[in-house]
Amino acid sequence: MLNDKSILITGGTGSFGNHFVNYIFKHYNPKKVIIYSRDEYKQFVMANKYKEHAKKLRFFIGDVRDKERLSRACSDVDYVIHAAAMKQVPACEYNPIEAIKTNINGAMNIIDAVLDSASVKRVVALSTDKAVNPINLYGGTKLVSDKLFVAANAYVGSRDLNFSVVRYGNVAGSRGSVIPFFQNIIDGGGKTLPITDYRMTRFWIDLEQGVELVIKALAEARGGETFISKIPSFKITDLARAMLPDCDMPEVGIREGEKLHEVMITREDSLTTYEYEKHYIIYPHFEWWNKEIIPGGKRVEQEFEYSSQNNTKWLGVEDLQNRLSKMNKA
Repeated sequence: MLNDKSILITGGTGSFGNHFVNYIFKHYNPKKVIIYSRDEYKQFVMANKYKEHAKKLRFFIGDVRDKERLSRACSDVDYVIHAAAMKQVPACEYNPIEAIKTNINGAMNIIDAVLDSASVKRVVALSTDKAVNPINLYGGTKLVSDKLFVAANAYVGSRDLNFSVVRYGNVAGSRGSVIPFFQNIIDGGGKTLPITDYRMTRFWIDLEQGVELVIKALAEARGGETFISKIPSFKITDLARAMLPDCDMPEVGIREGEKLHEVMITREDSLTTYEYEKHYIIYPHFEWWNKEIIPGGKRVEQEFEYSSQNNTKWLGVEDLQNRLSKMNKA
């Protein structure tokens, strides 16, 4: 599906973009992959990392706040993956206007640039569990961003173009996850891993699964769907034990803007959510949405909620150690 296609990735120098580039050149033969971001040093590092793909890998310096630059970057592009965002909760809280400019205005600029493009056919925006019942500004801006990408399908007319969303929590091992935080303490010789709340749970998704979910959305979306992987949960205390057995785990108190559990699908969304073998899809609930449901799914029960707290699949200490070991070998 991605063979001989041109793909633009905003925020492409991050954890997702790096893994996506590695994955796509391993499994497909794209025409061109464009990394769009504002940090020239990270682009330099990434270009050196993937020297063997230099003929097909392009680097655009640009900000999603700049619609004109986005429009230029979208020229002759088939697929757009929107991964750029301000993601750090404290940074968004302290710099709210900047978060809005990037996460909301940036989403609007992507949509406008794509709608004005004659070539783009598919857009997938990366979302987060924090956009579900948001309690911090980052989550609030991502909720608005998700709504914008879903609503954008009302403006495509008769074009072969659609916008969809994929949602997951912190990817295991990514810069925003707890794993690097714990690992830094361990590497420094620390024997104490602080736990904000002993009840805390999280979903486990790795970068490979994140990339595969995006590719599924590119292949299957009709427009307006939100894709969520079926993934296991774990307790933060078990993760600490998996990384440093017999460690001290003082409870230090939940941080501002932090949730006890990750929620991917709310009870309200259950009315339009369908379950598939390896994922869920939340379909739009608008009068203008007239697409067919993707085959193979069944509607979830009313008031179904997909939370890391009420999950049916769990990872214990040994399971987590096995997964951490595979991550370290990758």
